[in-house]
Amino acid sequence: MKPESLIFDVDGTLWNSVELVAKGWNLALEEAGLPPTCTPDNIRPLFGKTMDEIAAAIFPSLPQEERLKRMASCLNWEDRVMQADPCRIFYPQVRQTLTALAQHYRLFIASNCQRGYIELLLEKGDLGHLITDYDCFGQTGLPKAGTIRLLMARNGITNGVYIGDTQGDLEAAQGAGLPFVWAAYGFGMPETWDEKIDRFSDLAQLFLPA
Repeated sequence: MKPESLIFDVDGTLWNSVELVAKGWNLALEEAGLPPTCTPDNIRPLFGKTMDEIAAAIFPSLPQEERLKRMASCLNWEDRVMQADPCRIFYPQVRQTLTALAQHYRLFIASNCQRGYIELLLEKGDLGHLITDYDCFGQTGLPKAGTIRLLMARNGITNGVYIGDTQGDLEAAQGAGLPFVWAAYGFGMPETWDEKIDRFSDLAQLFLPA
């Protein structure tokens, strides 16, 4: 595997924001007069899904319009919580490894997250200078495979890999015609993968010259 570009998922790959997200969503539920039922364990399986899919899972009995309004409130509170927090939630050696990889590859991010979330990650991790470009569901309105394809077309990526942690990430990589590197320390268990890393720093051994 000798790619020219590396494309990264966010949650479960670069950092673990589950506790902060649960806190933000619970504040939104309380504001709406609902019990704060979100826990890291019960929302973790939702990570990697689109915002529409998450809204349907959290508010299944609500009409679509009301469901999306509630989800927007959850995301607003999530952003407020994470903006106020130092976000020391990156996996070990993320910045150091990305810095080394950026000497040899173009680095990208593609996620099913809302608009502004990747920007927050880049700010909190001081990673903006290392990432060539990024895109997300909140910007494209597309499933992850479509978002990845748009990112590839915009940047002329013809030889890349996708690095993620879930079955959804595997399917997105396949849909975009990319090899898949499984971050086994993350949230999911995909059916198959082309390469596996047990810690983020393993990417150095996988992709950097000896």
